[in-house]
Amino acid sequence: MAEEDDARIRILQSLRGKICEAKNLCPVSGPNRQRDLCTFCTISLDQEEVFRTRVFDKSISPFYGEDFYFEIPRPFQCLSFYVYAKGVFQRDQPVGKVSIRKDDLCKYSGKEHWFGIQPVDPNSEVQGKVHLEMRLNEVITENGSLGQHLLVRIIECQELPLISGQNCDPYATVSLVGPARSDQKKTKVKKKTSNPHFEETFSFEVTRSSSYTKKSNFQVEEEDVEKLEIKIDLWNNENLAQDVFLGETRVPVKILKKDHIHKAWYLLQPKGNGSKSKSDDLGSLRVKLTYIEDTVLPSACYTALCNLLLKSPDVKPISASAGHILGDIYRERYEAILPMVRLLLHHNRFVSFVSAVVALELENTQEANTIFRGNSLATRCIDDMMKIVGKNYLAVTLKPVVDEICESNKTCEIDPVKLKESDNVEVNKENLHGYVQKVFSCITQSSSSCPPLMCDVFRSLRHLACKRFPADPHVQYSAVSSFVYLRFFAVAVLTPHSFQLRSHHPDPEISRTLTLISKTIQTLGSWGSLSKKLSSFKENYMCDFFKSFQEDKCIERVKKFLDEISSNVSKESSGVEDAVVLKEGEVQKRAQGRKRLGKKNFKKRWLRVTNRELSYHKHKGKEALCTINVKHIQAVEKLDESAFSRKNMFQVVHSDKPLYVQAGNCVEASEWLEVLGQVTGCNEGRLATHHPSNYSGGAWQCCKNLSINTPGCKPCTTIMLANLQLDIDCDRETERIFSLLSSNSTKLQDMEDACASMAVYQGPQREQEEHSKFTIQEPKETFQTLKQLRKVMVELQRQHNIRHDATAQYGSLDNPIVGKTS
Repeated sequence: MAEEDDARIRILQSLRGKICEAKNLCPVSGPNRQRDLCTFCTISLDQEEVFRTRVFDKSISPFYGEDFYFEIPRPFQCLSFYVYAKGVFQRDQPVGKVSIRKDDLCKYSGKEHWFGIQPVDPNSEVQGKVHLEMRLNEVITENGSLGQHLLVRIIECQELPLISGQNCDPYATVSLVGPARSDQKKTKVKKKTSNPHFEETFSFEVTRSSSYTKKSNFQVEEEDVEKLEIKIDLWNNENLAQDVFLGETRVPVKILKKDHIHKAWYLLQPKGNGSKSKSDDLGSLRVKLTYIEDTVLPSACYTALCNLLLKSPDVKPISASAGHILGDIYRERYEAILPMVRLLLHHNRFVSFVSAVVALELENTQEANTIFRGNSLATRCIDDMMKIVGKNYLAVTLKPVVDEICESNKTCEIDPVKLKESDNVEVNKENLHGYVQKVFSCITQSSSSCPPLMCDVFRSLRHLACKRFPADPHVQYSAVSSFVYLRFFAVAVLTPHSFQLRSHHPDPEISRTLTLISKTIQTLGSWGSLSKKLSSFKENYMCDFFKSFQEDKCIERVKKFLDEISSNVSKESSGVEDAVVLKEGEVQKRAQGRKRLGKKNFKKRWLRVTNRELSYHKHKGKEALCTINVKHIQAVEKLDESAFSRKNMFQVVHSDKPLYVQAGNCVEASEWLEVLGQVTGCNEGRLATHHPSNYSGGAWQCCKNLSINTPGCKPCTTIMLANLQLDIDCDRETERIFSLLSSNSTKLQDMEDACASMAVYQGPQREQEEHSKFTIQEPKETFQTLKQLRKVMVELQRQHNIRHDATAQYGSLDNPIVGKTS
């Protein structure tokens, strides 16, 4: 059973952050191009690009402002940010890069940093690993003397980089290097593969003694061992051009002193230890990043902690619950609340928890007009909930009008100081007024699309606010508008890229338009008199602009909308589930039914999957060329690289011929597999086995079976079913909470000490003030919860330790050696 459990351990990596800006970029082709420098930024895992910003025009200090988030589906050595100069009639040229080794990511995690941009050196652009075996053999020469030969076996390589977007043609050179020798040998070239199998053995003479001895063991002379090493270089064969360096590793021969056979995996390293050459100042790049690596254990390990968190809504008072304690010790870190919110949402416990937390906050709110102003546990929970649950609601409500604003590019500047000579302020006001009216109408007419769970939360807010301030007739509306307008719609209009409404950060002029629209929408949606609203504007031009709206009509529309999304009538499901776009993007699709291999058989297509169907289109927005009902999909699996000599391929098996698709990179491929796996995981006709390669030449290339209808030769992937609409993996969220609590054990101890002190001392209120950094209403109840948390965490840590002791051996495929470099 233990072995079965261990097989379900998952190492999950994710990267979140922001490419903020660059300063003083050095032009690629001399000073004449400095003012015309158009740049963009990319993110690469080793040498595989996984993210790209938009192009920023004509600036040596561009502000990119691009947020990024992705799951990392494979091991990697280095995270790199490249800055490129956009070419017009030639290839894009690298300005420089910022490279951070995986082991160093924790130094920069969670904060913004300025990094100096380094030159792009081809000899440092490496990735992959090599599997080798070294052995010392005794050899008796013709004259009877005993010699020692070193046998080096190059077995295989994995994860070599793509060259110009295609699989490489790799070969290896093997050298025995010492003070007075450098013997080099070479493998055969392997065509079109990033995972070549060489299986070649090379022999090197190491030392030769004067006479034969009958020792069963022998020692290479000490002075020779210390100075000799095996050097392995990987190259891409370029035929007519200079071969491209792919990486190297060095292994000292003295490693065989303890054991005459050494077999291990080694990570490929840059040439010359990746040393940075002296160069001109290429500028700097400001980046914020957070790297997270979670070791997710089998589900049974999380039962106790999960149950303790899920019973939080039932604990009285709520401040003594595990959920509130987590929020209390992580007041400064906004993202710490997210995993708990996701866990509560998945188990339908969110509304009851947040209602109790809101009630506690309202107890401490003295005036109705200051309701939900701060950044409290209640506001953080509701903010996160709206981003998760309201994602599709935002897309349906705002995406069409935001797309129109960004693509029509009308000038809307009304600040006299910022107006250009060619601007007409009246025309600009008219443009802005039109956009605001469209956005405002889209919002106020969207109540039928508001998710039921959001309506439940808004209804609870309204009820609790009225109960706390019964004499204020407006508080029932301000309690809801402070979230749905100020913290949801207005923020989404201001930063549409952060809510997946746009793929990139808008340019400065569009950002300014969105800022003006967001300010106006925020004011129109707020609850209060016209005089108060006008006084909220610091700028006179905004006061004048706001007067152009008919306040009474706007108030009635806002009131009607707020009534509809927070009324006492629960929204009933129509029984017809709306189509929700789960993922879409450009891919390479292999033409159906083609028997020959070749580039012409692959064409760019726009792939789109909803909770109802999978379709591909010639271009985005065009009619579907083919549509597949997701209920008819029988399997979604990775495809071996050898099938079409392409990486990042997957197959969709359905009643017709398999659909073969190549994603743009490993991150994209992983996301497609996960989404399609989730949406088809419960299909009745799912297959138990599949073919990991293609059928060509009259046989399956994986198992060589001749029948095209023969069952698969490999088991299908087991789907870890999650909440599809909310994309929630409960085990991972609980592991994240465990990691957060473990990293702040000192605060938990401080809270225990505070509870013990308060329970013993019942004196004046000043004692409570000494522990004001925590919310402790009932010290005995809180202390009991802390003890339960401590017990659960100790057991969970023990489970981690057991698994950690059984981790992959150093030098194995999953834990390769970081080899010595020159």
